[in-house]
Amino acid sequence: MVFRQIQVGPIGTNCSLLGDEAAGVCFVADPGDEPERVLGMVRESGLALQAILLTHGHYDHTGGVAGILAEYPKIPVYIHEKELLGPGGNSRYQYAGAGENQRIYGEGDTLALGGTTIRVLHTPGHSRGSVVLLWGDVMVAGDTLFAGSCGRCDLLGGSMEEMFASLKRLGSLSGDYRVYPGHGPSTTLETERRTNPYVRHAMQL
Repeated sequence: MVFRQIQVGPIGTNCSLLGDEAAGVCFVADPGDEPERVLGMVRESGLALQAILLTHGHYDHTGGVAGILAEYPKIPVYIHEKELLGPGGNSRYQYAGAGENQRIYGEGDTLALGGTTIRVLHTPGHSRGSVVLLWGDVMVAGDTLFAGSCGRCDLLGGSMEEMFASLKRLGSLSGDYRVYPGHGPSTTLETERRTNPYVRHAMQL
């Protein structure tokens, strides 16, 4: 398993590469900007890009999608259905779609990455269709869980009540995970259980 991460865009969105060296393939999660740098990360890995995974549809997590599809026009782009344009979406923060490349994933879905499996959890709160991706002991948390904090809930489609439910769910997962948020430093789930005031409050609900 190969995991790499770079910060892209003006507000430092964490874009991740998840790869299976044995199979020679990888996925990219949340290419929010600077597609040329994201593609450079893929080239440096020596792995073949198979898909783009989006934790939610806000512009700072999706802005590089078009640039990547210009070089990889046939790969799928996965996003939760509640992030799509239309009724119940996220106003101007909506994901604009990827045409025929677009695929829907959600709660309980799994994606095969070579000989490994990525599990999808629906974790609303920051947006209606936010998801967290679990891959071995790696958690790609998007804007649900941050080191010492959580995603903001004051944007259209956000809900503090749903955020606490999602944080309680993450905190109740068995074992520990290396947590890679959508912004800021990495952490561990056990650290957040012990020290994150939002997780601690959620666990008491």
